[in-house]
Amino acid sequence: MKSQRPVNLDLRTIKLPITAITSILHRISGIILFIGLAFMLYALSASLGSEEGFADVKATLTSPLAKFIAWGLLSALLYHLVAGIRHLIMDTGVGETLEGGKLGSKIVIVVSLALIVLAGVWIW
Repeated sequence: MKSQRPVNLDLRTIKLPITAITSILHRISGIILFIGLAFMLYALSASLGSEEGFADVKATLTSPLAKFIAWGLLSALLYHLVAGIRHLIMDTGVGETLEGGKLGSKIVIVVSLALIVLAGVWIW
């Protein structure tokens, strides 16, 4: 039996609400943090292993690529933190309506962008 439901497989035409975008970004930032944690733990282990290891990690972290990666990890952390705080606030019953959810999503994006720009200034 053929379904009568409309099927839209063109991802360019799907309009996601802002709440969905912030939710997807929260999940992506969590994945980035999980993967980046392995590299940061390796760098920490190498830097604590010996003076040469510390010098190697220090030299590596001064390169522009390493600074960009560090900024990316810090950006993911900041976004995940702000979105997580939003979820904690929603657990208390604040912002659970559709309008509240949209406003909360906009606040998360604005605050996160401000913190990410400040982190970029700090790192560079």
